[in-house]
Amino acid sequence: MRMTLRFALPLLLILGGITWAASPLMANLVDRWFRGDVESHAQLLFDSLKDSLTGDLTEDQIATLISRINGDKHLLALGLCTPEGQLTRRSAGWPPPLGCPATPPDRGRAFTKGRLKSGPILTSAFALPSQGPTSGYLVFVHDLRFIDDRSRWAEAYTVGLFALLATVAVAVAVLITRLTMRGWVKAVREGLANTADARLPPSPEIASLVGDVQKMLRDGEGQREPSEMIRVDWTADSLKHLLKTELPDAEVIVVSNREPYIHNDVDGEIRIQRPASGLVTALEPITRACGGIWIAHGSGSADRRSVDEKDHVAVPPDAPSYVLRRIWLTDEEVEGYYFGLANEGLWPLCHIAFIRPAFRAADWQHYVAVNRKFADAIVAEAKSPNPLVLVQDYHFALVPKMVRESLPDATIITFWHIPWPNPEMFSICPWREEILSGLLSSSILGFHTQFHCINFLDSVDRFLECHIDREHSTVTTGASTTLIRPYPISIEWPAAALAGQPDIAGCRKAVYAKFNLSEDIRLAIGVERFDYTKGIPDRFRAVESLLENHPEWIGRFCLLQIAAPSRAQLAAYQAVQVEAQDVARAINDRFGRDGWQPIILIARHHDAAEICTLFRAADLCVVTSLHDGMNLVAKEFVAARDDDDGVLILSTFAGASRELLEALIVNPYDIRGMGEAIHQGLSMSSDQRRDRMRLMREMVAEYNIYFWAGRMLMDAARIRKRQGIEKPLDNGEPI
Repeated sequence: MRMTLRFALPLLLILGGITWAASPLMANLVDRWFRGDVESHAQLLFDSLKDSLTGDLTEDQIATLISRINGDKHLLALGLCTPEGQLTRRSAGWPPPLGCPATPPDRGRAFTKGRLKSGPILTSAFALPSQGPTSGYLVFVHDLRFIDDRSRWAEAYTVGLFALLATVAVAVAVLITRLTMRGWVKAVREGLANTADARLPPSPEIASLVGDVQKMLRDGEGQREPSEMIRVDWTADSLKHLLKTELPDAEVIVVSNREPYIHNDVDGEIRIQRPASGLVTALEPITRACGGIWIAHGSGSADRRSVDEKDHVAVPPDAPSYVLRRIWLTDEEVEGYYFGLANEGLWPLCHIAFIRPAFRAADWQHYVAVNRKFADAIVAEAKSPNPLVLVQDYHFALVPKMVRESLPDATIITFWHIPWPNPEMFSICPWREEILSGLLSSSILGFHTQFHCINFLDSVDRFLECHIDREHSTVTTGASTTLIRPYPISIEWPAAALAGQPDIAGCRKAVYAKFNLSEDIRLAIGVERFDYTKGIPDRFRAVESLLENHPEWIGRFCLLQIAAPSRAQLAAYQAVQVEAQDVARAINDRFGRDGWQPIILIARHHDAAEICTLFRAADLCVVTSLHDGMNLVAKEFVAARDDDDGVLILSTFAGASRELLEALIVNPYDIRGMGEAIHQGLSMSSDQRRDRMRLMREMVAEYNIYFWAGRMLMDAARIRKRQGIEKPLDNGEPI
């Protein structure tokens, strides 16, 4: 039916257009045709009467003339006009408002079309013979209403004729199309069925088509992923169900550098802090749903006093659902492994922020040693030979290979939370082969975007001897195969931080009171760590550009920037914090007035509930990273706006820009462009804001953190099942 409509509708539109154009043409043709007939008939009348028009005509003589032509039903009246245009004689039926024609007859006659209240008329004027007292011209008045009637009839006839032709043409065309398609479909089906038997090849006419269809089917089978074929409403419960059904008895071990809960000694009391980490924000709901154990570096001042003899502590504190195992590192190890190789080497290597990576041999040695310490902890905590190990981020590139050496049957999922550079950039790293080999001991290696996957495969292709299957996105080294996949990370839905939040008006009132903002000020919010990849100084310069080019926002706009100090021991991080503070101060000095400042910079940690309140109070959220793997702040802002309002301004170099297409996407290196985006966001209508926010909320709700984990676990389940099938063959057992 759909194919029939696609074919028939254009044909009907074409024929309809022809009918629409032809109808007035036909009416005009009928009008000209009958008007010419009336003019010819008037000439014949005059020729028959002119011999009788010598001498002065009386009214009786005019009446006699009328009676002679009484048979002409379209003649209304006749009259005599002087050469000066005065009506001297007229018949009884002469229309009262009508006088002599304004223009005397040219070359003996003249025809003029006019209109009376009763309808259209035609006046025909003929010059009389000049001999005798009678001179001037004779005028006939003709009734043309019959032409209007016949024009309408002609239009109706034309429309009816074309409608009939269109119906017949469409019916014939549809019939031919359906018969043709039925023949092709039957032939293709027979061709596909016959390919199983070489003695029954498809006919030469469709052999090429059958081959193309077969290739498409094969390609579709190869690219289909079970995790994408099953549509699930992903929640913590559905994730638990997945583990129970697809990964029964799976032992889940999560490994990350940063711990989800930090115990600190504050004024003699132990207080629990949630770190400002996108990784922790994403992973913690997953671990709560899956249970198991989380291994992380214990960095809090009271962490040692909070664990048992096995360095374990049950978390979350209010409702324990998994175990946190802490690893203790020396100051030298933290300096070399974390601040050194990880954050002065790999971090700038993977982010295009124009900070030169620093690679030192001593840092590498600490990196190897710490990776070994974490790998040993994984092996020690594993209670089965095939645990499900989730290794997180660039701190542990060597852990997969180290774990594989002791637990060859483990299913290892490594997720790289930051971008992966192109091969030229990656070649800077002196230990590139070791890092690639370590990662390729994973069963699954995930990145945020397909672009990062391609960069990784290109790096492997350049620096390692291996087999790369780009169609299925796998890398095989020896007997080990690694699946390379994009898994865009997300956040919990609904956001846990929304619990206990006031309504939007209440949040706005509280935030405005806290920061002494007047009610008429439009508020933008930025939330980051102090990191040179986040583009905070350039964001401040965009505010300056906004106020320069749109001075109407002076005194009416404010950017509230939350920036938690991070890696303050590193010079690059110190420099970006100093730069941001200096830029903010200069802009405030230039534009600030009467207790108002365009930029409020708060350099301290805020917990999730505080951030959620700020998001709900703001008109805009500005995320202008110079380079980012995903940037969950953008999604957290969307999740906080249950009023379907607010504008997100998002860097094109953040992974979130691939999903949140309704945000205002900006180039963070274009200062003026960012300023104009802020102006656009401030000027946007409420309907457009809500339309954009609803679409973004639908995206984040559907592709939430449970969906992210579910896809990886579905792929892991498939790998484990395949290994279970192949293992008897490897052992030489019958199947």
